[in-house]
Amino acid sequence: MSEIQFFQLASIAFAASLLVSLLIVVSQKWHGGLSHDHDLNGVQKVHTTAVPRIGGLGVLAGIVLGCLGFGYFFHSGKEPAVSTEMLLLLAASMPAFLAGLIEDFTKRVSVRVRLMATAMSALVASALLGATVTQLNIWGVDTLLQFMPIALLVTAIVVAGGSNAINIIDGFNGLSSGTIVIMSAGLAAVALRCGDHLVANLGMLAIGATLGFMMLNYPRGKLFLGDGGAYFLGFWVSEMAVLLLVRNSSVNAWQVLSICAYPVIEVLFSIYRRRFIQKVSPGAPDALHLHTLVYRRMVFKYVDKNSRNPWKRNAAVACIIPPVVAVCVAVSVLVGTSIAMSILTVLAQVVLYIAVYGRLVRGRWTSGEADRIEASVSVNAKLR
Repeated sequence: MSEIQFFQLASIAFAASLLVSLLIVVSQKWHGGLSHDHDLNGVQKVHTTAVPRIGGLGVLAGIVLGCLGFGYFFHSGKEPAVSTEMLLLLAASMPAFLAGLIEDFTKRVSVRVRLMATAMSALVASALLGATVTQLNIWGVDTLLQFMPIALLVTAIVVAGGSNAINIIDGFNGLSSGTIVIMSAGLAAVALRCGDHLVANLGMLAIGATLGFMMLNYPRGKLFLGDGGAYFLGFWVSEMAVLLLVRNSSVNAWQVLSICAYPVIEVLFSIYRRRFIQKVSPGAPDALHLHTLVYRRMVFKYVDKNSRNPWKRNAAVACIIPPVVAVCVAVSVLVGTSIAMSILTVLAQVVLYIAVYGRLVRGRWTSGEADRIEASVSVNAKLR
């Protein structure tokens, strides 16, 4: 495929996603009772107006139309299986997407069920596309991954964990979607360097469909991605990472991890913080994620509150974190051909995350401090 064809593929996904997202927003008076996010007082909530949280439908529409458009406009005899593989991955994503979408409508699907559905999607992708992690460039672990049951288990954990990581950072307008666009671009760039058009096409679809949704989500927050969209896009990017490793022996797992490091570090650090510092369940919601602290400690201090534009503070978070993520991903793509450099890039991002996080909480890790931060975020969210 040429660069023009890649752009056209992303454009089809963008247009379809934007159209469906617009339809969701303009028709919300008919479905708002089911699709609106009415919980405005949770510790993770920073919005004050109920809006549809089913933006994942727009993203899915963009991916579907993009796949069909690829098969119709760009399919060639030289790549007879590419469009078929794209559709197979789309089919595999359905358990993850549907579990999230049902949660968006009913608010009754537990995190455990959603993770199990995403793990099921990973296993389906493994069966249909051979997307099974068999190498992580870790001594000893790679030997264990030669046993298929262990490889399948690790694959399910990697994909489900990656999908949940996207859901965790989905707290502010443009944050998770902007991160998805950046990571997809990084993975697609590596794929193009390896001549892997399938993964590059998957990346262009994700970029186009996500940008279409972002037209309604950023900066004013007229539409939310929801659990359906977050788990779907998290699954899609996670599978891009797995396929990139499976299909290209020259790509090392540490480079892929460095490209996807931000949400992965966020979820792992959150589990550690909740379990060992706060002594609560790792699945418990809180307002101590990095993006919430950026909102509380930086945005509220430096962005003036404007009663006519209350969305400005929400949107400001995406002006701080994604640019840093973009720089880290660009460095990962450029220097990641070496395993040693990739490991250093991952470690550098871990150090950066911990340093920034520690500065924002001022080094105080007591439960009382955590409660005060959560209460402050909740109060400030109501005042917005």
